Amino acid sequence: MTLDLSAYDHPSWFTVVGTGAGYLLILAIMTLVLFGLPWLAFATL
Repeated sequence: MTLDLSAYDHPSWFTVVGTGAGYLLILAIMTLVLFGLPWLAFATL
């Protein structure tokens, strides 16, 4: 069985993947800032 991926070889799919990766990166940074930094601040007290 051969999987034909030529239907997904379009610039819009690169935009979808880039947007998703960007949102995940921003979410990870916000999680670290909003939860990691306060936890570190209270852990050092």
